[in-house]
Amino acid sequence: MRRAGLGEGGSGNYVASGYSVYEEKNEHLQEGLRAKVEALKSLSIDIGTEVKYQNKMLDEMDTDFDSTGGLLGATIGRVKQLSRGSQTKLLCYMLLFCLFVFFVLYWFIKLR
Repeated sequence: MRRAGLGEGGSGNYVASGYSVYEEKNEHLQEGLRAKVEALKSLSIDIGTEVKYQNKMLDEMDTDFDSTGGLLGATIGRVKQLSRGSQTKLLCYMLLFCLFVFFVLYWFIKLR
């Protein structure tokens, strides 16, 4: 392949030595670019692995929240059933006890 400015004779040695300097510079830049591409590839693989792990954690949390929501719904249903009956005094005691436990936990955490 013939390049512009590279002649067969005369000042060809001067131009050829300039050409090799450019080749060396290009190879050096190419190696730097290759290293950067490898770093980006490694980073993107790590990001992909982290995304898969986070998606797995989110799926597990979704399952846990669904089961907790079901349990909470059943508990609320029982409390409503208690409030409809003649056991309102028992319901008041239960609510007061829950408030007491809440304030004791709040006080314990606040002192910590």
